[in-house]
Amino acid sequence: MPDEVLTIREVATLLKLAEKTVYAMANAGELPAFKIRGQWRIRRTELERWMDEQPRGGGDGDA
Repeated sequence: MPDEVLTIREVATLLKLAEKTVYAMANAGELPAFKIRGQWRIRRTELERWMDEQPRGGGDGDA
């Protein structure tokens, strides 16, 4: 079965973030995203792997 490809809107919903935030993260290279004809897409398996690699405990890591 092929890997599901998600839109920015779907990723924003999954991460409980604003779409604008997800766009900014994709543009900054913070998410495993790629563009197809100018539209950002993220493979579900890569997003799940990325989420597993993120530090736990809330916040953005700044003390």
